Amino acid sequence: MKLTKGRLSVVLIIVFLLVDQISKILVKTNMTIGESIPVFGNWFQILFIENNGMAFGMHLGGEFGKFLLTFLRIVFSVFVIIFLRKLVKSPASSKGLVAGVSLVLVGAIGNIIDSLLYGVLFGVSTPSAVAEFLPDGGGYAPVFFGKVVDMLYFPIIDSTWPEWMPFVGGEDFVFFSPVFNIADSCITVGILYLIIFQWKNLSRFLK
Repeated sequence: MKLTKGRLSVVLIIVFLLVDQISKILVKTNMTIGESIPVFGNWFQILFIENNGMAFGMHLGGEFGKFLLTFLRIVFSVFVIIFLRKLVKSPASSKGLVAGVSLVLVGAIGNIIDSLLYGVLFGVSTPSAVAEFLPDGGGYAPVFFGKVVDMLYFPIIDSTWPEWMPFVGGEDFVFFSPVFNIADSCITVGILYLIIFQWKNLSRFLK
């Protein structure tokens, strides 16, 4: 069976979306907030945290900010879907271009699912209790206000700044400190791939 651009896009979206959601559900239902599992020493850990929405733990303030962020994600995803359909149908687009845009779409949809549904489907996670799936008393938040599950943590360098450094001397220093998930990774890899390897092809469709 020939792997057309359309089939490639569908396969990438399904596979990475499943990996993203399965990893989040496993963490959410088996770990407490702040719990860490070393994978390769201390420089790669599964560290369970939740955030209110943006990639790599960033967020907008307040309930309105959370609602706005989820809404903008949905709008963005709709535009990406429309653009992706255009690419799939166009003879001028490449499979690489379709793959890159598909990864960006996976990342957006993956975190939208958390924001829309996780508050309804799961109980609250705490530092001492694991969240329950479909708890009797209902979930921890209404639709649109669920928290995004993050778990990939790479503190490759965990040290302190030298005392002689102005302003930060003696303070803790961690590289790389953000905690993220598979969806965040898909967005980052997809965008970098498009900019580095597909920009010339992509720019023709952005005009």
